[in-house]
Amino acid sequence: MTSLEEAETEETITCLHMTFYHPCQEDKMMFRCLNFCKREQVRADEMAKFGRDSTICHYNLLDTRVSRIQFSLQFYRKLNSSEFCFEIKNMSKKTKLIVDQTELGYLNKIDLPWKCIICFGDYQILAEIQEGESVDYFETHLQLAKVPILQERCLPSLQPIPENGISSSLFPSQGKSPIEIDENE
Repeated sequence: MTSLEEAETEETITCLHMTFYHPCQEDKMMFRCLNFCKREQVRADEMAKFGRDSTICHYNLLDTRVSRIQFSLQFYRKLNSSEFCFEIKNMSKKTKLIVDQTELGYLNKIDLPWKCIICFGDYQILAEIQEGESVDYFETHLQLAKVPILQERCLPSLQPIPENGISSSLFPSQGKSPIEIDENE
């Protein structure tokens, strides 16, 4: 047997990708304590806490309008299943947490959807879960958005532009039917 055949099977790791946005980020630098673009391991039995208090929260948001603990994420495995999930809990007494369209008051919690937008105050966080198999830990991968996440995700549907490059919406022609023109005219 070769060493490759004897090696343990490599286990995939669940990763929570989170993209952060705040309109005043460039001026106030409230995300400067977050470790962007580098995956971090979190033990499965630990709660990932986001907030202002650096003694309690591993993920610090430097903003006086953020609660000491704004929200927490708990990694768990569903009963009688091999599926791993995250549960999000609002830990702020003052600010409601919105997960997609679900509003969470203080101590309310729900399962985090596989892809969702988390909002509180002016903060927007796009959360995406990448499945894995490890039961010992999960990873977080944080990124910074340059444009509002809600704006980016909720673009109005664009009308197709005809081949001639002129959009009919630029020249409203209500009530007129198309006119057929012979190529020789």
